[in-house]
Amino acid sequence: MTREHLHFVTGRLAEHSLRGVVSRLADEIGFDFTIDVLPITVAALMTPAWIARHLAPVAKASRVIVPGYCAGDLGPIEQAAGVPVERGPRDLRQLDELFGRNRRRADGYGDYDIEILAEINHAPRLPRAEIIAQAAELRTAGADRIDVGCDPGEAWSGVADCVRALVAEGHRVSIDSLNPVEIAAATAAGASLVLSVNNSNRHAAPDWGVEVVAIPDDIPTLGGLDETIDELASAGVPLRIDPILEPIGCGFAASLVRYHTVRLKYPDAEMLMGIGNLTELTDADSAGINVLLLGFCQELGIRSVLTTQVINWARTSVRECDLARRLVHYATGERIPPKHLEPRLVTLRDPKLAEFGAAVLDDLAAQIRDRDLRLFAEGGQIHLVGAGMHLADRDPFLLFERLLAPGFGGAADTHVPPTNVDASHAFYLGFEMAKASIALALGKQYQQDEALDWGYLTVSEESHRLRKAKAAAEERQP
Repeated sequence: MTREHLHFVTGRLAEHSLRGVVSRLADEIGFDFTIDVLPITVAALMTPAWIARHLAPVAKASRVIVPGYCAGDLGPIEQAAGVPVERGPRDLRQLDELFGRNRRRADGYGDYDIEILAEINHAPRLPRAEIIAQAAELRTAGADRIDVGCDPGEAWSGVADCVRALVAEGHRVSIDSLNPVEIAAATAAGASLVLSVNNSNRHAAPDWGVEVVAIPDDIPTLGGLDETIDELASAGVPLRIDPILEPIGCGFAASLVRYHTVRLKYPDAEMLMGIGNLTELTDADSAGINVLLLGFCQELGIRSVLTTQVINWARTSVRECDLARRLVHYATGERIPPKHLEPRLVTLRDPKLAEFGAAVLDDLAAQIRDRDLRLFAEGGQIHLVGAGMHLADRDPFLLFERLLAPGFGGAADTHVPPTNVDASHAFYLGFEMAKASIALALGKQYQQDEALDWGYLTVSEESHRLRKAKAAAEERQP
């Protein structure tokens, strides 16, 4: 079989690092390659039109790989090369991913069979507009059904109008109440699921004409649950069973046992788990907890979960559950651990870190001829690299002082201070060093001019420095 030949395009500064990474991948994966070093220092400043004018034709190439920062239509390059062209990653240390390394997803990834019910807490206390707005946000995040949470006490006189308004917006609605009067009004207005039913209200369930969630009268012993199930089944009322999840310290382990016990006793019954009792009542970020609980539900055949996102650490629980249900569905179906499948759920720390090493950064400093400063975060330090200069320190304040004051870091520190660090440039360096410091503290990958990767919480940022530098380079390039 003919080996694929890849033609990599880069600038002068990245040549050494790119050659090392590509050589390793070529040996591990099995392909031939050439590297075209174009007459530009910084590869990020290349444009498709400029590359097309300077590209060295390689007749044996099957693909051309250009830097990830090369934005715009790649058509001019394809026309010049005569072969397909694609962008590589913005960080060449991530080239492994271009070849599917560390990826285990298959075409079926993304399927799920767990329904998410998202509760709007204390709905009677909220203005109608706020309820409608919350419901829209919850559906966008992945909720399949909006649960209207009522307060104990007298029946809410506005429940029917609230449900009717939500149904008019296209939402599937459930009503969270034990009050038969409240429930009757809600179901008549379009609510299609009732949370919850036990000995106190099960007599009225046949009149509602909708599915209900059966819960025990006595939670620790599951007392009354069988009687409620039998009565509902005899009356032809469709139901789901919720043995009730309890918080850590209040019977959490025992409640998991109850779910397993009920599943064994009712192997074909639909079940529901209210996971907010854990995410809202545990001093921990909710994403990991949601993944674990969704994994438990997936394996046990619990096909609906009720969640809330009230407390700040759980304010994105619906989105987390939406990602988690896809992850656990695939992992369970393929019988593999849920690892290297859903990077969007890894938010605090990155799955892996790639470093250049001090020797490569020293070599980079020797090659640089322009006035730009490059920042790196590795080996527990922030590295500031410029023409003939490589400074490193854990403290960004000390690093900045060393940049402006040769000898501050010791007699060996004899670099020439840059002359282009005006107020604007100092602000830029401070912003980037702050990101680098966060990356070091949390174990995240830092890449200059790129947002830190916070998984599904990432907010992309525009590189104003690169945008200005690219515009200036385009004016200078022949």
